[in-house]
Amino acid sequence: MDELFKKRRSVRRFQDRPVAAEVLADLFETARYSPSWGNLQCWELVVVEDGEDKRKLAGMLSAKNPAGKCTESAPVLLAVCGSPQKSGYYKGVQVTRYQHWFLYDLGIISQTLCLKAWELGLGSVIIGSFDHKAAEELLGVPEGVELVALIALGYPDQDPPAPKRREVGEFVHFGRFPAR
Repeated sequence: MDELFKKRRSVRRFQDRPVAAEVLADLFETARYSPSWGNLQCWELVVVEDGEDKRKLAGMLSAKNPAGKCTESAPVLLAVCGSPQKSGYYKGVQVTRYQHWFLYDLGIISQTLCLKAWELGLGSVIIGSFDHKAAEELLGVPEGVELVALIALGYPDQDPPAPKRREVGEFVHFGRFPAR
């Protein structure tokens, strides 16, 4: 597990090689076991493999987004969507402090997808800066469901180095948060 967590990187360059349906099926089989609030599994995934749709989605990224090229060139894009009124609610009433608890659940499944992808020999990068409304329209995301992120997937054509990480003592606090 340590190797899985420590060696997985965001990959933005992919080989021109399709991802087999069996590999995607394995990926999704693992992802379905991701934990979620109340086991409500608020997520929905749209698998985008069509070149024209990927090109259009790439055009919806912010101009400075480093994932622009890979959004179009990745063999697979996953659109990670969720139902905001499902997670964090009980009998239609919000019971969590934060209204958008579904984002937490979508973060969990996104990490599960990226870690399993790495185990399967795939690279991935999570993309969050794009025109969400235009992408929802393109992908036919229904009312009551929101597109939160895109995940580009494919066989890596790079091996990025590990970015600098904070030391444990910088973010772990025992007992109380330290005075600033």
